[in-house]
Amino acid sequence: MTAETEASNREAERRNLAPGDKELRLDRTFHAPLALVWRMWESRDHMIRWWGPESFTCVELDWELTPGRPWRAMMASRQFNRKISRMGGVIQEVETHKRIVFSFAWDKDTGFDMDTIITVGFAEKNGVTVQSFHQTPFSSVAARDSHVGGWNSLINKQQLYAENLAIAEGIAP
Repeated sequence: MTAETEASNREAERRNLAPGDKELRLDRTFHAPLALVWRMWESRDHMIRWWGPESFTCVELDWELTPGRPWRAMMASRQFNRKISRMGGVIQEVETHKRIVFSFAWDKDTGFDMDTIITVGFAEKNGVTVQSFHQTPFSSVAARDSHVGGWNSLINKQQLYAENLAIAEGIAP
């Protein structure tokens, strides 16, 4: 990732986090077509390669974009004291190439006290895709802020994977 991209991501963080707001919003521009960025969410085999922050590896993922279907994931990190994190929820809505809505909750032994709803939206212009990530409600601004780094890091992995795959498939804008 270039210094320019990192600066842009930091600015997006500041813009999307209003003081007192218990919502998290992250917008990211992918230099990849919408169909490919969508495939990153639609295909478990792709998703397991980028799900989780940069220092984590997703080791289990049960994910299928079917409304009403539960999903589960487990990720591990040596860097964070050999931490194992488990999470899950239910896929609520799927509008192909437009949006995905799912619930998200950490397993009870993690110390996080919230169940949230995540909405991921997609838009394309000239072969470039904007992915909008929205998570709410958080129990506090501090709880919301504790998720900013992790989600941004996960999206960094997704962006790198999608853009490199677009190059490999000869469909990069």
